[in-house]
Amino acid sequence: MEIPGDLKFAPSHEWVRLEEDGTITVGISSHAQEQLGDLVFVETPEIDRSCDAEEGIAVVESVKAASDIYAPVAGTVIDANAELADNPELVNTDPYGDGWIFKIQPNEASDIESLMDPDDYQAFAESAD
Repeated sequence: MEIPGDLKFAPSHEWVRLEEDGTITVGISSHAQEQLGDLVFVETPEIDRSCDAEEGIAVVESVKAASDIYAPVAGTVIDANAELADNPELVNTDPYGDGWIFKIQPNEASDIESLMDPDDYQAFAESAD
């Protein structure tokens, strides 16, 4: 799957898209969803929850395993993808679009600069296989 060029990635396989309003949208990479297999459940974080970078705040469950989803930056959750309650497979079919998991208002927008760009992430993911 082609990785959109506007994304940044955490080593724990979350992607981040900086939105025009300064918020960030978070999901898991295509690589991560392939490793997990078919998702059967997604637990999104509570809205208004404050979180630290690298804090586990959501869970995805597949037929193989459950995996924590980590906040890529510190901030406050402002939205969660309610569509995933009935359609967790959106993370598998459209990980960089309709399969987003939550949105954060970051404490410091510049924190995303420390995350990997798509090329670095692709090399990282391939080396982990």
